Amino acid sequence: MLTPATDRLPQTNPGYSRMFAPGRLTLGILFAIESYLGDAPTMTDQIRLARQAEQAGFAALGVRDVPLRDPSFGDLGQIYDPWTWLGYVAGQTSSIALFTAAIVLPLRHPLHTAKSAASIDRLTGGRLVLGIASGDRAVEFPAFGVEHAQRGVLFREQVAYLETVWGNNYPKIESPYGALHDADVVPKPVARRPPLIVTGHSQQSIDWIARKADGWITYPRRVDLQVELIRQWHDTVESVLPGSFKPFAQPYHIDLTADPDVSPTPIHGGHRLGRSWLMRHLEALERAGANHILFNLKYGSRPAEAVLDEIATHVVPRFPALGIA
Repeated sequence: MLTPATDRLPQTNPGYSRMFAPGRLTLGILFAIESYLGDAPTMTDQIRLARQAEQAGFAALGVRDVPLRDPSFGDLGQIYDPWTWLGYVAGQTSSIALFTAAIVLPLRHPLHTAKSAASIDRLTGGRLVLGIASGDRAVEFPAFGVEHAQRGVLFREQVAYLETVWGNNYPKIESPYGALHDADVVPKPVARRPPLIVTGHSQQSIDWIARKADGWITYPRRVDLQVELIRQWHDTVESVLPGSFKPFAQPYHIDLTADPDVSPTPIHGGHRLGRSWLMRHLEALERAGANHILFNLKYGSRPAEAVLDEIATHVVPRFPALGIA
């Protein structure tokens, strides 16, 4: 358990394999699994709903990293620390991928991130898919003594740091984070590293993301613009690593109406729409090359349980988690 698994690629991990494959679209759901006004969900019945999503064939549960309450941001995610919450959820589920969307690397010491991520990865047998980001809420950075303008540089440095401590026993590192000598980070991940999915651009080029990450999750856009971006992503991956597959994912806010034929109208980060139109939208994204959609129910007008039931019954069977019959 303590030796780096340098012979195993992160793409072989169960979490990644449940979420991603060429030409396939799978579905996930983001905590909190509920609709709510303001920035704070109730966080009631979350484990029951998470188990329901797992049993229905959703591919992933998404967890966000929101270090501080920022009134201008308007959403606290699942409220609890992502690693604590993941540990809690992991112990009460068995196969669904656990997707961080996303850990803000510059606001954390990389040794803490390395140990936390590898711990969840090991304890779940490789269900962790590690979404990472540079951070987008400027108000948080002064509280941590970090320069917001430097977040892109810090992000690149931390990705390299994490790979070093995960992939080596007793590495020697001299960095602004301190001097690491004659000590080691344990446990090591199941594979060389947990699968890394970069969120947004994180102040990097698409070329850098295609080279360094195992996939990309970026924000929803108008369909024609998103289709072009998906094409650009897959073309970039092919140009830097011919023959490789690296998935494209996006979050998606939905307010799913009881009438399945209601046509889409925009809401923040997504649409209010009926099930029939949702199916058409997902099928269009799959044809374009999208590989995973992470639903967010915050702006829903119906109870989350009813929405989850409808998606589980009518939508997930068309886009099941990989390996689900």
